[in-house]
This record gives sequence, C-alpha cells and structure tokens, in this order.
Amino acid sequence: MVLWGTLVNAILIVVGTLIGRALRNIPDRMKETVMYVIGLVVVVLGLQMGFESQNFIIVIISLVLGAVIGEWARLEDKLNAFGRWIERMLGTKESQGSLAQGFVTATLIFVIGAMGIIGALESGLSNEHGVLVSKGIIDGFTSIILASTLGIGVMISAIPVFVYQGLIALFATQISLLIPEAALDLFITEMTATGGVMIAAIGLNLMGITKIRVANLLPGIIVVAFLVTAVFKFNLM
Repeated sequence: MVLWGTLVNAILIVVGTLIGRALRNIPDRMKETVMYVIGLVVVVLGLQMGFESQNFIIVIISLVLGAVIGEWARLEDKLNAFGRWIERMLGTKESQGSLAQGFVTATLIFVIGAMGIIGALESGLSNEHGVLVSKGIIDGFTSIILASTLGIGVMISAIPVFVYQGLIALFATQISLLIPEAALDLFITEMTATGGVMIAAIGLNLMGITKIRVANLLPGIIVVAFLVTAVFKFNLM
C-alpha cells in the first residue's frame, strides 16, 4: 500500500494530539513556562532549517513575494474563519485564534523539511515506509507537546500532512522522471530554509515577542518552486 507510511504519520499526529489534550489541565504558571520553552525550541529549529539554504536570495524573494500574495489573499483571516467553523463543528470552547495558531504551527513543523518529501518518494517508488513511519513517531511526540498548550488545532494538521505526502507518494514515479535530481534537491533545501524562517517567526509569536501573520507567508513555499524552476531553466547557478 503506497499510502501506508503517510497514513501512519497522520494517525500518529492525531493520537499525539489527543494525548496532549489530556495533559492540558496543567497550572497556568507551568503552561506559560512551557509555552516559552516551546517558543524557544521552535525558534532554534527554524533558524537551524534556515541556515541550510544554499542561495539565501531565493529565501528572501520567496518570503517577500509570499507575504505580498498572502496579505492580498488575506490568508490569515480565512484561516481564522476556518477556525471558527471547526470550533462550531467540534463544539469546543477554544478561540479561533488558538485553533489557527495550533494548526499553522503544527502544519509548518510537520510538513516543511526533507524527511516528508524523501519518505513519500520512497513510499511511492519502492513501497518502503521506514522514513515516514519514523517521521510519524517524531511528529506524534511533537504533537503531544504542542497540543498540551496550543489545543486541538494541532490535530487538524494531520489533513495537510496526509494530502501533501500522499500526493507525492502517488505521483513519485512521475516526479522522479520529470524533475532532475539536482533541481529536486535544491527545492527541498530552499523550501526547508524558507519554511524554517516561518517556523522561527512562529516561535517568536509563541513567546509574545512579535505578532507576525505567519499564515500570510505560506505562499512563499510555492514561490520557491517557481524560483528553483527558473534557476534551472535559465542556468542561473
């Protein structure tokens, strides 16, 4: 089953979220400290990913254009509206901001990076799921920590994780034939770096230092793909 690894990954995120929600009734003072710790760790993770860039100009252009597109499309507002809809569907008492914050934070952490793409390609090409199962275990433990402070929105991130990795797995053969290995490697590297900056911004938001509308930066990931395509088409490297 080509989608087995992706399915396991998504299920472990859901399970981790449910466990994390069971731990939510911790004292407010402890919850505040834990939130700061999570914010610090997320900032360090984002910076580590950002420094992987081989061409930081791609990262800068992607983030700037992504921000313009995201602000024009008002993605943050639409995500908050989605949060309100989920709140009504689930009958939860969490605010849409909490739902949106948990969803965006978890989605970026679980989707951005080489492990998801490489694992999905491995699933599609050889029906081997070790990488995605390992990723699922990591994501599961991470979702426990995130859900204990950010709420049920973390669980919703299982949907984009499943769709994103599932599509890569299903079309792995076509991807390997159409995209040169060097171009794919560059895309993974620059996507990881661009997403890393967004993740660092989320960490700063979690600590209350900034109020960056990170959801409005998400189109930057798509811009990375176009820029990498241009780099190889016009031999800019």
